[in-house]
Amino acid sequence: MARTMQSFPVFSVSDLPDQMTEADVQANRFTESALERHKREGLELAIRARWISLAVIGVMLPFLNPNIEVLYYEVLLVLVALNGWALRKVGRVGRSGVELFLIFVDLALMTFILVFPNPFSVTEWPDAMIYRFGNFIYFFVILASGTLAYSWRTIMALGNWTAALWAIGVALMWWYGSVDPALTDATQTAFGFVPQMVTLLDPNSLSFDIRTQEIVVFVICAYTLALTVRRFNRLLLGNAALERERANLSRYFSPNVVAELSQNDEPLKQIRSQGVAVMFVDIVGFTEYASERPPQTVIATLRDFHALMETAIFDNHGTLDKFLGDGLMATFGTPVAGEQDATNAVLCARAMIRALDQWNDQRCAAGETPIEARFGLHYGPVVLGDIGVNRLEFAVIGNTVNVASRLEALTRPLGARLAASHAFVQQVQDEAVSPETCLSGLTERGAHPIRGVAQEIPVWTLN
Repeated sequence: MARTMQSFPVFSVSDLPDQMTEADVQANRFTESALERHKREGLELAIRARWISLAVIGVMLPFLNPNIEVLYYEVLLVLVALNGWALRKVGRVGRSGVELFLIFVDLALMTFILVFPNPFSVTEWPDAMIYRFGNFIYFFVILASGTLAYSWRTIMALGNWTAALWAIGVALMWWYGSVDPALTDATQTAFGFVPQMVTLLDPNSLSFDIRTQEIVVFVICAYTLALTVRRFNRLLLGNAALERERANLSRYFSPNVVAELSQNDEPLKQIRSQGVAVMFVDIVGFTEYASERPPQTVIATLRDFHALMETAIFDNHGTLDKFLGDGLMATFGTPVAGEQDATNAVLCARAMIRALDQWNDQRCAAGETPIEARFGLHYGPVVLGDIGVNRLEFAVIGNTVNVASRLEALTRPLGARLAASHAFVQQVQDEAVSPETCLSGLTERGAHPIRGVAQEIPVWTLN
């Protein structure tokens, strides 16, 4: 059974769960699809959140500043909205220089809006007064929406770029901004006895301590959110791998065994020998059936047959080892041995026969050819464990498997639907779970030679 785990190469090894490697990252198309979908959905949410936020801000601005010059800011908000539309078009999973550039444009536009005075506004106060409105908080809107779509590295870059742009804006304001010394003198005259009040209330003051505080707090928030996004990405990748493994397990094992293996995969890793009931099932005359029908009909018939057999296996706590063209191999007692593995195997065989009879009734009613199958059952020691190097398969090997296969082939000369070894029948009796009912209809047919076995094996059959 293949158990390789895979992911998408956008994330590095440091982003992945401890059990995943860079080689795993390269191959998992399922995780790639999940990440692509997550990115697209997140970007859609981020852009919608942006447009809603900008709409709210656009409606709010005229109430805060009921003057004609407010249209200047409305136009700039439209530019930010259009930049969001462009981000929506170019956004994709992976590194995108265009997307990063547009994110930078976002931040530059926001800095320009918040720092540089409205050229259409006639005011008599110093340019430094722009900082008294606490407009820096609008950067958090971009940061919050960014967490919906961007990688953790992009979130960190967003924090760094915002800090740099805001610092540059403060520096430009300090160097080129207009000042009114008379206001500083008036503040000094009014509050000179309290120096801290002068610093706080001076209209020309850029309050570098507060600007530094804004930058530091924003960077802390950005890095914290980046770590949260990183943890979420690792969770997404790990969960995709776990779901993939669980889906693989569910194709082979019954639901109760899948639940157990999902919590502890040691039974698959350990190489060991234990007693197991092995079943082989094969359709009689399927080669001739397939040669007379179109491929679509042949495959559809096989799918229906396998579905019936698979249901019976899982309903009786068995493991689907492999499909063998028009047949299959199932085991009972793998990967963990139970108390009634042979009993489960014979109950499964009877359930298969009943399901096959009902299916054939439907086929005959529809004018289709009935499908006949033969069953071989044996109980004995096998070797369990993973085989392979890069692509692993959980294998059940040993002479017990060979004998079960030979018993299935023996049903044809014996004219029986099912052939079971005496060792299998003895195991059912030893398990003492209604052996009379389980073995009802089985007839002892004497010892028969089995290829690969030195001595003849007593065989029981069900007609």
